[in-house]
Amino acid sequence: MIPQIELKSTKEIAQFQNEKLQELMTYIAVKSIFYKNLFSKKNIDFKSIKTIEDLSKIPVTTKEDLQKNNDDFICVDKNKIIDYVTTSGTTGLPVFFGLTDKDLDRLAYNEAISFACSTVTKKDTIQLMTTIDRRFMAGLAYFLGARKLGAGIIRVGAGIPELQWDSIHKFKPTYLVVVPSFLLKMISYAEKNNIDINTSSVKGAICIGEPLKNQDFTQNVLSKKITDKWHINLYSTYASTEMNTAFAECEHQQGGHHHPELIITEILDENNNLVKNNEEGELVITTLGIEGMPLVRFKTGDIVKAHYNTCKCGRNTMRLGPVIGRKKQMIKYKGTTIYPPAIYDLLNNFNEIENYIIEIDKNEIETDRITIKLFTKHKEKELLNKLKDHFRAKIRVSPNIQFITEEEINKLKFPKMSRKPMLFIDKRKS
Repeated sequence: MIPQIELKSTKEIAQFQNEKLQELMTYIAVKSIFYKNLFSKKNIDFKSIKTIEDLSKIPVTTKEDLQKNNDDFICVDKNKIIDYVTTSGTTGLPVFFGLTDKDLDRLAYNEAISFACSTVTKKDTIQLMTTIDRRFMAGLAYFLGARKLGAGIIRVGAGIPELQWDSIHKFKPTYLVVVPSFLLKMISYAEKNNIDINTSSVKGAICIGEPLKNQDFTQNVLSKKITDKWHINLYSTYASTEMNTAFAECEHQQGGHHHPELIITEILDENNNLVKNNEEGELVITTLGIEGMPLVRFKTGDIVKAHYNTCKCGRNTMRLGPVIGRKKQMIKYKGTTIYPPAIYDLLNNFNEIENYIIEIDKNEIETDRITIKLFTKHKEKELLNKLKDHFRAKIRVSPNIQFITEEEINKLKFPKMSRKPMLFIDKRKS
């Protein structure tokens, strides 16, 4: 189920996207209060935006724009909105999105081709281990995508290893959709309850929310810890509510494939200029085919690197490497720049650590301070010395480390109304 456009030449893909871009400009120039006002204020003629290169004439759209002018982005009457979703508010106030019937069809198509990219077929059954309620777009997308693909789906929800294993034994799913660190809890439960994980029906996991790869696409520590014990294929995915689109890995697992019929991508530097090939920058997206709330040049806040060589699967689409970090979560600590994923990878090296969370705030001289709160059943002093030595060796600095109970960590990690675990808490003033 590879869309034909993804097999076209890069020139044909660009031409296709230029045509879709012109359709989008005509639509928002009439329907979007925000973009009509922006074009008028900046004296931009929407008819002059004919190619992806012309997008540079339009200022970027930020999360702050969405938060301050949320309703002005809506392009349809309220009675056309079928489903209401909100962003998770990881780096600010949540933003509302209204999806029309057409948008739900697009969302289903996006997830169906993303599942198919990651080798799922209509003969498979998927166990959904994330919430589908609480206005969470991702859970809805997985359900709609599996239905469109023709695959079965088991809506178990997040957490509770016992219930997850009970569903695996009863319904024999072949794929899981899961936050990968939870697979370690699944493995631990199986070991304690004499469950042979490698004779289960599960052959793969579509992993969300946490990185599985290093920048060279080798497995990171978390991925290795899972697959050393559970011999299943792990597929990375990247998506967001604002994009209404996913980047999914194919069987060759060399980055998330771009769906050119759904989204235009740019990777920009600090001055909103395109970075050179093989350079990292902020992912900026323009959505295609969205009726309710299309976005133009939206800054995702995610720092990524793109790969443009043809994949072994035959697709000529751009691929996104693992997210290096969120721009707003960048930490400047004792002269070193760090993103949270680098800290996760270091902590995942230690089997002694049962659970952890990272907090960032400012010290008395207004510089960033890192506090790692963790739970262990091992000797704390011995682990503390090992952690400090490891941090100094890998990133040249050692953060504050506090030992607390697992109950205390879980209260921080799963705040009230949380839709996904919070590993990183930023207490700095924006």
